Amino acid sequence: MTHTTSNPKIHEGRNLKRFREMMGIKQDFLAFELGEDWNQQKVSLLEQREKIDSNILEQVAAILKIPAEAIRNFDEEQAVNIIANTFNIDKDAYIGNSNGTFHINPIDQLIKLHEDKIALYERMLKEKDEMMARLERLITSK
Repeated sequence: MTHTTSNPKIHEGRNLKRFREMMGIKQDFLAFELGEDWNQQKVSLLEQREKIDSNILEQVAAILKIPAEAIRNFDEEQAVNIIANTFNIDKDAYIGNSNGTFHINPIDQLIKLHEDKIALYERMLKEKDEMMARLERLITSK
């Protein structure tokens, strides 16, 4: 079992769950893609593990189409700090205070939001096509 996690605050299973949920992928689908030895319950248990075996992490990352390093290195606190610094927001604004100030042009923000939605939609269409091809292969192989 090989692990490369160096930050003790990072919980690889929780990170895996976050990325999976952000992509709208169910545990059942992930289990199906991982193979016959997997089921929804086993994926659920995997997501509870602080550290994930490198081989499995690589497989899961490939299925989610994200770099394995994203799962290995995602630190929520660090991400909040980066976002706060990037947008010049008082970190306390994330904790419930309302004194955070945004210095972003609303039109630029709106354009970026639409570009992100278009990119997500295009990726979802591509993934749908890939899933249909996998399902066709599955049906024809039986």
